[in-house]
Amino acid sequence: MKQTKFFTWVFAAAILAGCAATPQNKPAELSLAQEKEVDAAVAEGMRRDGTVGMAVGVIKNDRIVYLKGYGYADRESSVPVTTQTMFRWASVSKPVAALAAMQLVEQGKLDLDADVRRYVPEFPDKGVRITLRELMSHQAGIVHYDNGPVIKTERTYTEAHPFADVVTALDWFKDSPLVNQPGEKYSYSTFGFMLVAAVVQRAGNEPYAQQVRERIVDPLHLTTMQPDYQWIAIPDRAVGYVKNGDAIERSTDTDVSWKLGGGGYISDIADFAGFAKGVLDGRLVSAQTQAAMWTPQKLADGTATGYGLGFMIADDNGRLRIAHSGSQEKTKTWLAIWPQQKRGIVIMTNSEWVDPRKYAEPVMAAVEKAAGAK
Repeated sequence: MKQTKFFTWVFAAAILAGCAATPQNKPAELSLAQEKEVDAAVAEGMRRDGTVGMAVGVIKNDRIVYLKGYGYADRESSVPVTTQTMFRWASVSKPVAALAAMQLVEQGKLDLDADVRRYVPEFPDKGVRITLRELMSHQAGIVHYDNGPVIKTERTYTEAHPFADVVTALDWFKDSPLVNQPGEKYSYSTFGFMLVAAVVQRAGNEPYAQQVRERIVDPLHLTTMQPDYQWIAIPDRAVGYVKNGDAIERSTDTDVSWKLGGGGYISDIADFAGFAKGVLDGRLVSAQTQAAMWTPQKLADGTATGYGLGFMIADDNGRLRIAHSGSQEKTKTWLAIWPQQKRGIVIMTNSEWVDPRKYAEPVMAAVEKAAGAK
């Protein structure tokens, strides 16, 4: 298929695709003028990037006002992205783990500054104390994918899916050496958040996924958010795409269920927006705890980082922005909220080369432009 024809299909889908949201997160509709402006902003970005599929959600005045799918969830079968299409969250799963941990801190079941081996003795002694605070601010020195040797524990498992247990999943990396001393520097680590999930499981005395469902998913009335277990038939999963030179090809179906706390959740755009709104509303933790999570953490030498406890913290032209990005096989994601303005945007795409953050500003500007023109 010629590239021009492909982009024509994408543009048509950008205007026509999208279904009603789930009832719990049904948006208050934008005006027709605002919708057209948003559609145009998204379509322009998709033409520029060659994006196969994307879903967008907008929060304004503390309300979800827009949810829509664009392009294709499965290009080869001409299946459009709708608001029911399931996208992987990738690393936006990390704020989920951080919130679950801080809920236990509030309950007095978890100490932010205790050695994590108090809760998970299976994690080997590295000769230094590693705390939950250091894990959630990426200062613990835990290895990531390619910044040091990743040593996987060799053992035999009798269970069909042993890594659904987040403590057992530590076998993926727990014997790896630290890449730096705790507190010495900021070093992003998905494995570190796998350890956060294991600590939550032990401190909460229930399976990690169950705690997330009981204290985050259910209270926010999220109906599709769940672990992306490959052995479960989850309807409406998006097909992922990668670029091979100029060619766009289907991505792998790589299993990510073993890293649930660091990047293993999946949902539709309505639940992704519903989670963002729940964070914006302060429905999951107290205002004091939320403020602590949204405070940039400092290294041992006093240097401030741009990461709080599970969230990226930034000054966006004088406005506080709380955000997180995600990137893995089949997906790229972006979640951002501006608490003082009660604004937010969530974007999910199945095109691994696309940066969803580039769509956020044009979409939000389109909403405001159309609103001002009324």
